[in-house]
Amino acid sequence: MLPIDAAAHSSRWRRRHPGEKAVLALGLTLCAVALPPWPGAVLVAAGTLVVLLGPAGVAPRQLWRAWRIPLGFCVTGAVPLLFAVGGPDGWVALAPDGPLHALRLLLRTSAASLGVLLFAFTTPVSDVLPRLVRAGVPAPVVDVAVVMYRISFLLLDAVHRVRQAQTARLGHTSHTAAWRSLAGLAATAFVRAFDRAQRLQSGLAGRGYDGTLRVLVPPAAVSPRFLAAAAGLLTGIVILTLVLERFLP
Repeated sequence: MLPIDAAAHSSRWRRRHPGEKAVLALGLTLCAVALPPWPGAVLVAAGTLVVLLGPAGVAPRQLWRAWRIPLGFCVTGAVPLLFAVGGPDGWVALAPDGPLHALRLLLRTSAASLGVLLFAFTTPVSDVLPRLVRAGVPAPVVDVAVVMYRISFLLLDAVHRVRQAQTARLGHTSHTAAWRSLAGLAATAFVRAFDRAQRLQSGLAGRGYDGTLRVLVPPAAVSPRFLAAAAGLLTGIVILTLVLERFLP
């Protein structure tokens, strides 16, 4: 199991309805995109961090390990805004307003990624997928997603074991050996994926599969207090952003 999935299953908000957490996380993400980067995105990021490290109970180290990957994409996307291609100053030159535009993009994207991580750290995928049918998603699509989600962990475990075996047999002592081991790992994972799929199909057929996977969904009621608190947080961020925008440069 991936660390973020393990954190979601042990989260303080695990028993809360996924719709509540979706309202809060999606609201924070939309605020990060719609509000001005300064001070809107900064306030969104600060509020999301307070919720993640406080009521949600996410460990700072876990949050950083999960956030650094999307943060790297945010930085990579902001760097090209620093340069202008094909202008009077040459083929490649520094853009006049490049640093300002890059900083704005970085603030927006990093704050929005924190909003997405809030939902990921508090809501397991297994709690969301079965409820998508009630939201109007076709049942076969949800069934395929459930099967792929569950089988992915089996394949990741198989890949990890094969890699450990290759390392124990000195399969990464040189570049040539590493490439040979990588090719063997890919071939083994490909074969095992088809084997898992065939065994899963046989198991479902033996259990009378009729086209619908029936799974138990943990009962969860929507909390009006939680929704009110989420609406209050979002409203406070919007109002504070509009007020500070008039007084801050």
